Amino acid sequence: MRTVRGWFRDTTGGLPRTFWYLWTGTLINRLGSFVLVFLAIYLTQARHFSAAQAGLVMGLWGVGGAVGTTVGGTLVDRWGRRPTLLTAHLGAATMMLTLGFARPLWAVAVGALLLGTFAEAARPAFGAMMIDVVPEQDRLRAFSLNYWAINLGFACAAVLAGLAAEAGYLLLFVVDAATTLITALIIFVKVGETRRAPATGAVKGATSGPPRVGALRTIAADRVFLGFVVLNLFGALVFLQHISMLPIAMGDAGLSPATYGSVIALNGVLIVVGQLFVPRLIRGRSRSHVLALASVVMGVGFGLTAFADAAWFFGLTVLIWTLGEMLNSPSNATLIAELSPAELRGRYQGVFSLSWQVAGAVAPLLGGLVREHAGNATLWLGCAAIGVATALAHLLSGPARERRAARLRRPEVPVVPVTAVQPPAPQPAEAKVRTAPAEPVTARTPA
Repeated sequence: MRTVRGWFRDTTGGLPRTFWYLWTGTLINRLGSFVLVFLAIYLTQARHFSAAQAGLVMGLWGVGGAVGTTVGGTLVDRWGRRPTLLTAHLGAATMMLTLGFARPLWAVAVGALLLGTFAEAARPAFGAMMIDVVPEQDRLRAFSLNYWAINLGFACAAVLAGLAAEAGYLLLFVVDAATTLITALIIFVKVGETRRAPATGAVKGATSGPPRVGALRTIAADRVFLGFVVLNLFGALVFLQHISMLPIAMGDAGLSPATYGSVIALNGVLIVVGQLFVPRLIRGRSRSHVLALASVVMGVGFGLTAFADAAWFFGLTVLIWTLGEMLNSPSNATLIAELSPAELRGRYQGVFSLSWQVAGAVAPLLGGLVREHAGNATLWLGCAAIGVATALAHLLSGPARERRAARLRRPEVPVVPVTAVQPPAPQPAEAKVRTAPAEPVTARTPA
């Protein structure tokens, strides 16, 4: 009993109160996250759209998400974490109800586009808030706890959504909107702004005005960070097939939407049971090796879907790729936190989230095309190949990421965005003119 209590104290103790408010909001929001889980089934069975039309709608969701994360990341640094998050949640709740009542294809498509924009604009704000309030040494377990809440909510939502779909698909949209509003209320009442004022000596206007262009140039010049974003994009292209192509594959096998809900709920159940043990398992291990192993395991899990023909077999594949997801998530989250300069934290979070949104737009379209023209087996075996290739890339690029993160941890090295050249102020002849580095020295993964 003492061992269990000690483990629980080591896992949950000492985290700031603001983190727990954010954690509670995450849990409530995910308990009602019905729409995206069942959107493909809703579009093909309730709205009678073709698989290609359904893929188009889900792709537009991803396009909207790409816009949302980009704009949201900028607003987080310029406007603030709290107002960006509240605006995103209120907009998402409104668009969920609008999408639930939409009937023509064009209306559904526009609704999905705008819903993706608002829903995903919340990601950079939430990620930046988490990094703001949690000390670096506690981030691994904080992100693991948050991911645990996401999947506890997801596991319950998948089962409840399957039952709610039997009563009527409109109920999915109503409940999802309601839980989003409750989350916004928690943020409004309990969570204040977490953005810190620019440090003394930082470039004047680092969080407002012209440096916005310089910030984008800084990120564009950060090859180590962008390489990691690209690898996450490939992983996301594989992972998001469980939302777009997996329900269609299970439907072709004669399985009902309720069965899909139960099978996909295994993903959340396994994470709820085991995720809190993952930080201790991977603590002190090479993140590159952990991420490589995660990519291989996820690839194997999705690859086995090519041979699945019964509910138990589909469930087995879900359990396998979920193990990879559990290894990937906390390592991803802490690494992005360490690679995100404090002055540009929102925009770095936005660019990283952009990889998920691009995958959200491309994965259903690409998956549908491959499945239609090359067959179901080719789609899933292709996912396995991408997983292996991504693992190799993690092993090769990992040392450079760790060196970059180590340099950013040094407090004496300032990190400022690249800005337009300004006329130097008059200085003594012996003074040296300092310029911002062309590539910043950089010292940190939510689906």
